[in-house]
Amino acid sequence: MALLLTIILAASAAGAADEAAASPPAPQQQVLRPYTINPGDEIEVYVWGEDRLQRTIRILPDGTFSFPLVGKVFALGQSPSQIEDVITKGLASQYRGQVPQVTVSVRSPSGFQFTVAGKVKGPGTFSPGRYVNLIEALSYAGGPDEFASLDGITILRKSGNNLVAIRARISSAYKGGAAAREITASSIPQIESGDTVIVP
Repeated sequence: MALLLTIILAASAAGAADEAAASPPAPQQQVLRPYTINPGDEIEVYVWGEDRLQRTIRILPDGTFSFPLVGKVFALGQSPSQIEDVITKGLASQYRGQVPQVTVSVRSPSGFQFTVAGKVKGPGTFSPGRYVNLIEALSYAGGPDEFASLDGITILRKSGNNLVAIRARISSAYKGGAAAREITASSIPQIESGDTVIVP
């Protein structure tokens, strides 16, 4: 009886192990970085219960906008929730009690733009409406032409009043094969708003 029980338990454990091995791993949830405001974006600001303070606003080229009773708001690089805090603090002196809830949403992320120049099929400036990496940016430009040097790409990025040159090598991603399997998401540069991609 003890031997039979041992056999049954061993078979049950083996079956559970096989089932666990056969089950696919749980998919990892992709976490995207929060969107931050760029010049040219269109945002909506709602102050609940205050129709006179509801606005659709286009962010100016200097990254600011003006809001009634608050004045100039610096929005460049800020998230919508950070702008909500700024407006709430700016309105605090206008209310004896608690400031009504402020909600800021991005109506059109058209300020997120990048430019692709050089040996691509369709050079130009693009507003994808989402974050993209270098390979995706090239696809917006129709992809590289047959004479493009994909290991000599330069990304010009604004840093204050300066430009930073970022070198990129992505030929293996296009060639495929064993070299392509070594490419990871972190090895492909992410495009920032205002970037200029030059393909020699």
